[in-house]
Amino acid sequence: MNKFVTAANQQKDSLFILIKSLSKSEKRQFNLYVGRLEGNVDAKFFSLFKFLEKQKTYDEKSIISSGIVSKQQLSNLKAHLYKQLLISLRMNPAHKNIRIQIREQLDFATVLYQKGLYKQSLKLLDKAKTMALDNEEKNIAYEIVELEKVIESQYITRSIDTRADELTIQAKELSQQNVITSKLSNLSLQLYGILLKTGYVKNDVEFTKVNEYFDARLPSYEFKNFGFREKLWLYKAHLWRSLLTQDFLQSYKYAHKWVYLFKDNPKNITVHPVFYLKGKNYLLEALFFIQKNEEFDKELTQFEYEIENDLIPKNRNTDLLIFQYYHSNQLHKHFLNGTFAEGEYLVDEINQKIKEYSHRLDKHHTTILNYKIACLYFGMGENKKCIEYLSKIINAKKLYVGEDLQCFARVLNLIAHYECGLDYHLERQFKDTFKFLLKMENLQEVQKEFIVSIRSLSDVFPHEIKKEFKKIHTRLKVFENHPYEKRAFLYLDILSWLESKIENKPIAEIIKEKVKKRGK
Repeated sequence: MNKFVTAANQQKDSLFILIKSLSKSEKRQFNLYVGRLEGNVDAKFFSLFKFLEKQKTYDEKSIISSGIVSKQQLSNLKAHLYKQLLISLRMNPAHKNIRIQIREQLDFATVLYQKGLYKQSLKLLDKAKTMALDNEEKNIAYEIVELEKVIESQYITRSIDTRADELTIQAKELSQQNVITSKLSNLSLQLYGILLKTGYVKNDVEFTKVNEYFDARLPSYEFKNFGFREKLWLYKAHLWRSLLTQDFLQSYKYAHKWVYLFKDNPKNITVHPVFYLKGKNYLLEALFFIQKNEEFDKELTQFEYEIENDLIPKNRNTDLLIFQYYHSNQLHKHFLNGTFAEGEYLVDEINQKIKEYSHRLDKHHTTILNYKIACLYFGMGENKKCIEYLSKIINAKKLYVGEDLQCFARVLNLIAHYECGLDYHLERQFKDTFKFLLKMENLQEVQKEFIVSIRSLSDVFPHEIKKEFKKIHTRLKVFENHPYEKRAFLYLDILSWLESKIENKPIAEIIKEKVKKRGK
């Protein structure tokens, strides 16, 4: 129990994680920041910083025994150090994005206003407002206009009548735009929440429910009046609805609109790199779902070019997202083309990055990567390695992953055990899988059909096995384009595996033949 608590503290201590996230330049700046004021270099908070910086794991007992601080004072000292680190980071030029710059100008203008220097304050506010409007930061722009109204009511000028009308109209327009954006962003987030909680729609009732939910919450709007920000949230909301309803052509449509909204406004890639990266990932995923190989390769190549040429701003946040999205879609490329063995080099890269980002990469995304690596090894015919990566998912405790992924990890595990000829283990896997599936609500027909079918293979005579595979293939093929069942084939290409058994060919060869037939 004590070991578990210690491990949990290492992972959850915010101060320790923040210190470990600092780059060399950020640490250097903090040292300079602390040294600016006499006495700070000898301060306890700085001693605590230097101590934690050298530690590999967070250990409260070693902090106390170091003599830096008593147990009673530790909490307050940590809070003070945390605040000083944030102040230092805020001053770092690398973190001076547009929003911080605008906010800084607003803060300066507020100070000048409080000193009664109205004219100087208004001048700064006008500059900050122009920056805010140019960069679609309309929430801050509204705050600025509200402060301008307050100052104008005290600083009397000859143009006060005109100025009052101008500010009133501008405040009203910004308020309306912010309300629309808020409603669209709320709708987008609510749909995303539904997807995480319940997954894709499973029947006509759920399909109707999602569409009614969307229509009831979509605000009335005039598209011609939309700026970049409003369009972005509109496309996001439509994308989440299409993902929920498994309309992957619509997913492609809105992900494409999302990405090319940035292409038409390239400065916003610098201002909102996270939104651009997410849009790029959804576009690649949609192309993977609808199996548009050529366009997928084109977009992935472009993504790689943007990364290599630093066209997407690099920071700790974007570095993590670039790793996840780039490597995930590199795996998808090999799944699409059946070139599994050619993608094996990605495994070491991914594992190295998972270790590097261990303090910041959540279990959900680690699990997704492990499942995709398992699929890569399965496609290569390396079934024991496939089982090794699936066991990380199946045996993990308190893993917050969608039931679909959990289910298909177990289904793939059954297939891999079957391929390895592990009959004893296979029977145990059947029991464990059925036990898990009983807990699931609305189990898919594909899942039911497949698991019952594969279990029956143990009773089939060897000379009849190919005929049995054909029967299973026929029963599952009808679900391939089913509106609610097709998602099963996004997680695991069961049909290609069955075809590989029927035709006695490697699964990679089956997929390559399909790519040639599609001619895409």
